[in-house]
Amino acid sequence: VNADRANNERELGVDPATGKPVSVRIGKFGPLVQIGSPDDEEKPRFASLRKGQMIETITFEDAMELFKLPKKVGLFEDKEMTVAIGRFGPYIRHNSAFYSLPKGIDPLDLTEEEAVQIIKDKRQKDIEKVIRVFDENPDAQIEQGRWGPFIRFGKQNLKIPKGTEVETITYADVLKWAEADAPKGKAAKAKTTEKKVAAKKTTTKKAPAKKTTKSK
Repeated sequence: VNADRANNERELGVDPATGKPVSVRIGKFGPLVQIGSPDDEEKPRFASLRKGQMIETITFEDAMELFKLPKKVGLFEDKEMTVAIGRFGPYIRHNSAFYSLPKGIDPLDLTEEEAVQIIKDKRQKDIEKVIRVFDENPDAQIEQGRWGPFIRFGKQNLKIPKGTEVETITYADVLKWAEADAPKGKAAKAKTTEKKVAAKKTTTKKAPAKKTTKSK
């Protein structure tokens, strides 16, 4: 592992603020820049490489730019907005919600006005995809998905039977479909558990009975 890591790692320089080495290597979730080493008392700092950046060509200056994230970009609705780069790309965090940055927007150059607009656009899209909310339960609603309308019922995503008109669906239908959908996961889990138990029984050998001797 150490040999493989050495073959995929480059030393870029020294962090002027801490005096620790700056290197670039392949991590668990892809290429990253690291300040410090595992042997240090303090844990190393990490930053993922951005799209288009490569281990072989990234410069020390570009690597240090990555540590400017996450950064605050302003306030919206009296809540702080922070921009950062995650596993799936750059995003804005606001009031415990996450909003992906559109392509072409540099997270380091993101302004407060752009961040607010991205949040508003995402909220509007979420509103538009909701076709109907059931009065009996706000957690039950019909939404427009990628492959057509579906029902979101709590943590369940229910398919609408073919030929069913969205306008005719009642809350009773939702409950019926949710009940029919729920046992599938439970039944599969139960079968898996039964197989594990059966396999364990066949592999477990009974301990030989101890012989008892009568004392005179």
